[in-house]
Amino acid sequence: MAKAVCVNGYKRRGGAGPEAGGRQAARKRRKVDGGGPEEKSSRLSAALFGEDCEISHDQLYELLKYAALGKCHSATQPSWCHIYHQSHLAGVVVIVLHEMSQLHFYKFYLQFKHLRKVFRHRFTLTPSANFLASLYGEGANPKPQNTAQGLTSSSSECMPKSSDLQSDPIIRKYGEKKRGLTSYTLTLEEQKKNYYPIKGSPGCKGYIYTECDQQRTDSSPLFGLDCEMCLTAKGNEVTRVSLVDAQGQCLLNELVKPESTVVNYRTRFSGITKKMLLPVKTRLSDIQTRLKKMLPRDAVLVGHSLNADLQALEMIHPSVIDTSLLFARNEGRRFKLKFLAKAVLGKDIQCEQKLGHDPAEDARAALELAQFFIEQGPAKVAELNLEMLLTTEKLAEASQNKDALQLQGCRVQEQLNELPYLSKPCFLDCLRVTGQNPLLLGRQELGSSGLCQSNLSTSNKQILQRALEDVPLSTFSIIEFSLGPEYMASHLAGLCEKVRSKLTDMLTIYAGPFEESFCLKSVKKEFGRCGPIRSLRVVTETYQPYVCIQYEVLEAAQLAVESLNGAEVAGSCIKVQRPVTAAMLDCDVLIKELELDVENEGVIYVAGLKKSLTETDLQEEFSQLKDLETLFLPKDRQSGKHRNCCFLKFQKSQSAVDALEVINSWTMKGSTLRSRNALASGHLWRWIWQMKYSNEKQGGNMLYEKMEQLCDSEQDLRKKVKKLDHRIKKLYRSLQNNTLCVVLFPGVNSMHGSQSGLGLMGIKDDGGRSAW
Repeated sequence: MAKAVCVNGYKRRGGAGPEAGGRQAARKRRKVDGGGPEEKSSRLSAALFGEDCEISHDQLYELLKYAALGKCHSATQPSWCHIYHQSHLAGVVVIVLHEMSQLHFYKFYLQFKHLRKVFRHRFTLTPSANFLASLYGEGANPKPQNTAQGLTSSSSECMPKSSDLQSDPIIRKYGEKKRGLTSYTLTLEEQKKNYYPIKGSPGCKGYIYTECDQQRTDSSPLFGLDCEMCLTAKGNEVTRVSLVDAQGQCLLNELVKPESTVVNYRTRFSGITKKMLLPVKTRLSDIQTRLKKMLPRDAVLVGHSLNADLQALEMIHPSVIDTSLLFARNEGRRFKLKFLAKAVLGKDIQCEQKLGHDPAEDARAALELAQFFIEQGPAKVAELNLEMLLTTEKLAEASQNKDALQLQGCRVQEQLNELPYLSKPCFLDCLRVTGQNPLLLGRQELGSSGLCQSNLSTSNKQILQRALEDVPLSTFSIIEFSLGPEYMASHLAGLCEKVRSKLTDMLTIYAGPFEESFCLKSVKKEFGRCGPIRSLRVVTETYQPYVCIQYEVLEAAQLAVESLNGAEVAGSCIKVQRPVTAAMLDCDVLIKELELDVENEGVIYVAGLKKSLTETDLQEEFSQLKDLETLFLPKDRQSGKHRNCCFLKFQKSQSAVDALEVINSWTMKGSTLRSRNALASGHLWRWIWQMKYSNEKQGGNMLYEKMEQLCDSEQDLRKKVKKLDHRIKKLYRSLQNNTLCVVLFPGVNSMHGSQSGLGLMGIKDDGGRSAW
């Protein structure tokens, strides 16, 4: 998810002079006076429900870039959400809560009264050791030298500082230490995410499995694979295949006759012509058979965007290294193979004088790139500073043709003179190069040189005051607040344990008393209708037996308390209640506030489902419910099996109320279904599972000491959080309508532990609430 900022309520364009300012003033007068056409409202939509609620920094960057720059600057709509009428955004404001995580938001949920009532769109954010560095870039190198031959940089200029290395996407992904090749093979989840053919996947019916099932080791053999495709009536079909071994020897270099008629040979890229394919008899099935025989049982395939090759080959292979992902970049982008071969290996491939690409050459280049990465390690690769090399290469090309390339009416050379040259492409520089002036307020601010400068003595009150004055004058603003270092990382372990303990109590109910000879199976069946049970045990310390039940979801525990308290179960009239502890005294208040949370508007929880039902079955079963938008069927995070509950999201809140009445009427007629308003339907469901069942272990004495320290300061901390929420409310209310606002709890990733971040976002409307 991602966002942007404003000038007098309207987006200021780069390079705008007095004339543009006059137009903006006129537009503002028309708005105030009620004259002229009414401004369109920007709108944000995002499918952040159930499992689809975790967003990476690259995806966040993707949103911010589009919100701030728009299509006119070659930015594209983010892949996970959609901004309607981006050009009408008044601005983008990003509020960062330093060293705070999703843990802090829910620990102090009641204190964050404004945040939880305003922003409906929420997402889990992967934690970062230095979140802001990934956004604005940290440290600076001298500008490139402009020589007669073009733009060059000395080796010392190319060498990033140690602080830059920590924020390099390669280091963030792999760390600095060398690893064996198995550390760089794609996981099953990564293969799914990047559209690799997967065994058993519906879309891979009829695909050939290589049967290379032997466990991989760091000594497993590497093979480079590349294919060239032509466009046929069927789609992309393989017309040439190359396979090379670890020594670079070509084992296979074969032309392939496509099954369907060729529509476009794509000779410029594939090198394939009609004449070349005329005598060819080899078919795809022949290649599949040969590859299957040639590959050892523990083979690791290497390629650049290898998913496309395997899809075209209609083959499935379990262990792959994809060099387009191995050499990681920010923003979800990928280096081209040609650039990597030149920058890393010093080799020129895919030369323009050649007719198309040579698949054997490409396969060998990808293989050697993987070997280089494995042998040298991530730190050495990061030191190559590939982003700077790529930027220098592009700027050199631009400088040679600067008469043809103009940006916002300014010549390329003028842009180069004004652009601070950072060690890696910087989001703020993307704004500056289009004439926008980003604002950064907080612990680090932008100095006159354009670099970030620390200002640790700045208070939240001072930051707010400056933000109220300066945000309207900037096109993009980042405002950073902090509770102070004394409250953050060092207390993480104790805070985490407190939240985990409270979650356990909220998921737990006690039921009884029962007769001595009661049927435990009947009790489990009855309470199981409320939702998935994590554990069940009989309490024998009491005069009559009770049962302690711990559920997996908050809704199940609440449903049990609401529907079974006072009911007859297993022959006894029982009482159902949660544990009574000091931390649970505000449980009813917390449950009520979660129910009223804007994220849960229009969402209901349904339990008592048959585990054999699929999402398709459930969609059919609930098809008569009006305005049903999305169905989320939770899975066990370890086994992957469906649970006996689901969440239904409706387009309108009233439709959710009506649906509850319909399902309850079914229950009255004998249905096993039970339902209520949702409490934790989105990212919270996933986070609760992670918090409750994580295997993190803390040293007993150390954890006790940290919890004691936390108890001493917790009252003061609550006051600070409440005041922080009030300051954010004040800043938010000052924003122009149509402003995209993103509030980020960046997450924590330090020696004290790791906690996921949280993002809240929306576009402010006339009612003072984010539009959705």
